[in-house]
Amino acid sequence: MTLVIPSLDIRGGRSRLVWWPGASTGSGVPTDRPDVVARALVEQGAPLIHLVDLDGAREGRPANLQAIASVARAVATPLQVAGGIDGPEQIEIAFAAGATRVVMPLWSVAEDPDVLAASLRVAGDWLAIGLDAREERLAEYPWRRRPAPRLADLVAELDAAGVRRFVLSHGGASPDLERLGRLAASVQAELVVAGGVDQASTIAGLRRAGVGAVILGEVLFDGRLTLAAAIDAGAPLPS
Repeated sequence: MTLVIPSLDIRGGRSRLVWWPGASTGSGVPTDRPDVVARALVEQGAPLIHLVDLDGAREGRPANLQAIASVARAVATPLQVAGGIDGPEQIEIAFAAGATRVVMPLWSVAEDPDVLAASLRVAGDWLAIGLDAREERLAEYPWRRRPAPRLADLVAELDAAGVRRFVLSHGGASPDLERLGRLAASVQAELVVAGGVDQASTIAGLRRAGVGAVILGEVLFDGRLTLAAAIDAGAPLPS
């Protein structure tokens, strides 16, 4: 099974994209309130909500705390927060606001095992590491070690250190299902794909590849893919 996780970008306390599920028929009321959007998504079957704190990413610490808290009060599902989570202090701030999971960027821990260990002590299995899965982007990072590690090596290393979830982005490109399948089979951690997915068939392919979850953002807002169709594609086939 591949869980489908809707994502909201939060800026200035509001959703960056307006939610208007009835736009094609002229029905419903548009809203940019994150709590209202999250509640609507959960009512449609979302098992978890992913919040991207855009202001927090810029400031280096969670910034949209009231918005995070309002979503946490509005829904009973887990709440995953990314943006501004660079160490254990930021994790604690996010948890205090109502987050139940957090995503840290690879660069915060790539060559700092002490920060990773401290973050794992705070978040445990609810810590995810987010990274760009494109080898060329990984190679561009100014690594102190040589040769620069490849994706499979990094994931194996962090998996061995106790990371139990990875959020893999692809810069908007369609994910390489064969490569993800090999990666999923090589580690204990769960793989989550973010971005580059706008068709139900791709979600079905991710399920067959062993990917645990997919994060969907703008594609759910602009009508390219409905949440119901995405959830159906990620569901296990009947035995």
